[in-house]
Amino acid sequence: MVRTAVSLVVLFVSLLVAVPANATSTPPVRFPPGFLWGVATSGFQSEGHFPDSNWTRYARKKEAYGDSIDFRHRYPQDLKRAANLGVGVFRTSVEWARIEPRKGRYDWREIRYYDDLFRRVRANGMRPMITLNHWVHPGWVHDRGAWQNEKTVQDWLRFVRFVVKRYGGGDTLWITFNEASQYIFHEVTDGKLPLSKVPVMSRHLIRAHRAAYDLIHRLRPGAMVSTNVAYGSPVNGLFDMAVFNEVTDKLDFIGVDYYYGANAENLTAVNAATGAFWNVEAQPEGLYYVLKKYQRRLPKLPLYIVEAGMATDNGKPRKDGYTRSQHLRDHLYWVQRALADGVKVMGFNYWSLTDNYEWGSYRARFGLYTVDVKKDRELRRVPTDGVATYRSVIARRGVPAGYVPVKRPGWCSVEDPAATCSGRVPTPPAP
Repeated sequence: MVRTAVSLVVLFVSLLVAVPANATSTPPVRFPPGFLWGVATSGFQSEGHFPDSNWTRYARKKEAYGDSIDFRHRYPQDLKRAANLGVGVFRTSVEWARIEPRKGRYDWREIRYYDDLFRRVRANGMRPMITLNHWVHPGWVHDRGAWQNEKTVQDWLRFVRFVVKRYGGGDTLWITFNEASQYIFHEVTDGKLPLSKVPVMSRHLIRAHRAAYDLIHRLRPGAMVSTNVAYGSPVNGLFDMAVFNEVTDKLDFIGVDYYYGANAENLTAVNAATGAFWNVEAQPEGLYYVLKKYQRRLPKLPLYIVEAGMATDNGKPRKDGYTRSQHLRDHLYWVQRALADGVKVMGFNYWSLTDNYEWGSYRARFGLYTVDVKKDRELRRVPTDGVATYRSVIARRGVPAGYVPVKRPGWCSVEDPAATCSGRVPTPPAP
């Protein structure tokens, strides 16, 4: 508890003394050649036909998982959809529960599925970004205490070795643990992990990441490895304590997930606590401040926006009228502003290619292609307005010159109070 309080004080003070950022000083620059455009998803959320795992068990008390959007059998077509956007990166997870459904026994049918998946990723002109743990572990691991048990570290590293040797071409990007803070959160809320055991899980995740980083570099010299952080507005200091703060020397890039921010005019992020993501009003300029903050903290490392997206309520138009197309353009505008200010942003993944199972419900829909799992037995992928927009932005290497974001920047942003609480709201230049 003392460490938590100290962290919050340090976070608050660091924000107050942050170097002011003049968000209007430089017009947006185009994204550089070689910038990594991508889409992101995860195995459990999209594959369906899932073996025994912690999340197949948790889902029994939530909205029925079914077979999600059946990516497991429709991946050839979905990969073509991704490639047709013009992206060069396809992010997904290799699921430990599929590879090793029982301790020491590999499922070679599922391994051949991943063999073909990554073969097709590359055949479609994309490079894989592989997540080695996206909050899911096998049932047999869960039965013996999961990450409370130190044996899980070595068993997971054995799985990592197998995956890296099999799929780790020179072009593969690696994420060890997706949003470690949220992994721990779900193990507490869904897995009933006692709060007293949270430091144990955190300590084991830190050990596992550090060892996996070294292992990947031994097997694939030159590989780029990270663990992406979940940006969480005022509590971000707590989120970073989960793993990130202890592994900054074992990162090749800073992976950031950004969905929402907060300012004195927009406190709707509280809706995320109840899972009502469709009621969170976007704060695109917050991404600009987040990127600058992490760059100041680790100036030698490039940044990759591993996830960014917006939810709708069952695919219906949002109450605030904000569209997926507008969301994309506004956020990428502010990424361009960060690039203009010298932030080393190397890539951007949109979450997600399709709607999927959002950890207990199909209601929150984030997909460029929407899928009505509950009503459409054909699981058709229906393009949203974000598809044409993302394709256009990628082809043009950015938003058009003179673009003015639909969402006006708010006053006094939590992301950087020193820059935004002075009474002057940073505004984009006139078109």
